[in-house]
Amino acid sequence: MTGHVSLGKKFRPKLPNPSATTYPSPCRLRYDETASAATHGNPAWQIEAQGKSMDARTLKEQHRQVRDGQPEALRMRIHRAISWLARAEQEKEDQDARYIFLWIAFNAAYASEFGFEQKERDQVRQFIDRLLRLDGEQRLHDALFHQFSGPIRTLIDNRFVFEPFWRAMRNHESDGAWETSFAASRKLALRALMEKDTATLLSILLDRLYVLRNQLIHGSATWGGTTNRAQVKEGAAILGVLLPNVIDLMMRGGEDDFGYIAYPVV
Repeated sequence: MTGHVSLGKKFRPKLPNPSATTYPSPCRLRYDETASAATHGNPAWQIEAQGKSMDARTLKEQHRQVRDGQPEALRMRIHRAISWLARAEQEKEDQDARYIFLWIAFNAAYASEFGFEQKERDQVRQFIDRLLRLDGEQRLHDALFHQFSGPIRTLIDNRFVFEPFWRAMRNHESDGAWETSFAASRKLALRALMEKDTATLLSILLDRLYVLRNQLIHGSATWGGTTNRAQVKEGAAILGVLLPNVIDLMMRGGEDDFGYIAYPVV
């Protein structure tokens, strides 16, 4: 059973409906502390449009202009990722479905081959390192430290998306090792947040979101269930902003084809 962590009274943002929103390039969200009639006195996430919108349709049009000069593996990665991003954008209410489609899009972007869980996590870290080298405008940095620092903190503090916690439950461990590991991971993440260490924070964040992905994909959570609503909504909002930027960075990556894909067209 997945757990629920309340955001508390001090910080309960209303995230914009991601499926009805096109994300600017670079994508920027502003947390507005000012109460307004539209939000009935509650703070809200506001979109700050800068430049053209960057949704799946825009990315697809952009890709058409450059795909003929791309390596086949990169062309297929981007094509598949955009197709799943487009499907995720159709979900107006179902955050579980939206999260799953967004993760499939992310998987299409980074995966080279399938293996053990640790191998897949290593692939994600290597993928992030490549993206950060391409991210001269610091889009991913901006998303983490200026747009989603609050939701990221709640995910970091949430033991229900920390894999060693569930491993300890399954193995009936009582030595408290998972708690020590959780405290160390939390400390590292908060230090990365304070020091604006994008690579470390993004790696930890995606590790948490990968656990949430497993809970949904493997049927270890109830569709529309109340116990994991906070992490699903926040995870979908974060991926919904990160992914268009990830895909755009890949298109601008020059000769880097991001490796062979697991299932090429034959």
